[in-house]
Amino acid sequence: MVGTAAGPAGGRDGDPSPELLTEAAAAFGLLASTARLHIVWALAEGESDVSGLAERVGGTLPAVSQHLAKLKLAGLVRSRREGRRVVYLVDDPDVVTVVRLMVGQLADRTADRTAGRSAVPPAPRRAHGLGI
Repeated sequence: MVGTAAGPAGGRDGDPSPELLTEAAAAFGLLASTARLHIVWALAEGESDVSGLAERVGGTLPAVSQHLAKLKLAGLVRSRREGRRVVYLVDDPDVVTVVRLMVGQLADRTADRTAGRSAVPPAPRRAHGLGI
């Protein structure tokens, strides 16, 4: 509702509830692994089995399987059987949006630095000890 002080899930002053923040932190924590982030990125482009993912992300089959189990438990990916093969796919497209946004922003910043432009203006210098 527009104009209320409650934020998502009823937080005060427009803030999300502590429970929602805890859930978000857990999701970000899960994606804090380079391997899991790469797996989500790869699955965003199309479904794959464990061997295809292991080859793409450069991990061992057991390690990629463990990462997939964590992502599946969190509801970020799901699997289905195709005969003897298990195929994994993204189960939460919003997570893909967040991952692509973050990686894209970082890529843009890197390109700006490489081109000699600063993506973020430098902070003003403060006189030592004066707070100005």
